Amino acid sequence: MLEDAKILITGPAGQIAFPLTVELAANNEVWGIARFGDPNTRERCEAAGVTTRVVDLGEPDFAGLPDRFDYILHLAIFQTGGQDYDHALRVNAEGTGLLMSRFRDAKACLVSSTSAVYDLCDDPTHLFVESDPLGDSRQPYSPTYAISKIAQEATARWAAREFDLPTVIARMNVSYSGNGGLPAYQLDAIVNDQPIQIPRVDPYYHPIHQRDINDQVPKLLGIASNPATIVNWAGDEMVSMREWCAYLGELAGKPPQFETVDAAICSRAVDPALRQKLIGRCTVPWREGLKQMAFERYPKLGA
Repeated sequence: MLEDAKILITGPAGQIAFPLTVELAANNEVWGIARFGDPNTRERCEAAGVTTRVVDLGEPDFAGLPDRFDYILHLAIFQTGGQDYDHALRVNAEGTGLLMSRFRDAKACLVSSTSAVYDLCDDPTHLFVESDPLGDSRQPYSPTYAISKIAQEATARWAAREFDLPTVIARMNVSYSGNGGLPAYQLDAIVNDQPIQIPRVDPYYHPIHQRDINDQVPKLLGIASNPATIVNWAGDEMVSMREWCAYLGELAGKPPQFETVDAAICSRAVDPALRQKLIGRCTVPWREGLKQMAFERYPKLGA
């Protein structure tokens, strides 16, 4: 647990970040920075006890922040459609370097990356390990995402060495909770009788519940190092998208409707062995986690 620490979180209103931010704010001094394009998201963070400042990591102005934090949790991402690689690199890569430079005196920095940085593989059950080739995985929802996140990792690795800032780069797989995530949005589709787009070959992932994410953040900070530690951040169990959607359909009382498409999110199964060795195993099995998520998102399903 983190207690009595001064923590800076980027993107505190995000799908992964907000539940974590709420938990950390209960026993720590938490500051959150983001563009806060929707004022309601800023109000939501402040209602949880977070001190917020408007900062755009593409052109960051850190003047309104304290000089030093104990920990930096860089969870903000730039992920959108279009082909503006210049802007994606400015936010995801340059913004990371400027953030780590400004708060170089922190005890540790966690940079949230993505398993989308791994190169494409024909085998959908291939378990990507941290030393596997990187490449443009061509995510259909955001063409610039994989490239700019690889650049982010390179920048973070440089900053860890340049500023002697202990850093951990955690490559997130599929996260989920009542606050969102791919399985949550697919549950929405099932409940509302909408199709779920899926590749022709069933993709595999290692979904991780928010409870495990929150529990692992202090442990990840504990293995931050110089040079940076790089680790897959994912659940312990490999599950196919069709399998978990079928289970969500059971919870919702109706089968999922699949729409097979060529341009869909590719398989991203990852090897959790290094993370298990460094900080331990997850505690939430995928079925239990999806049930919690479903009942939190749609309380009537659990009635």
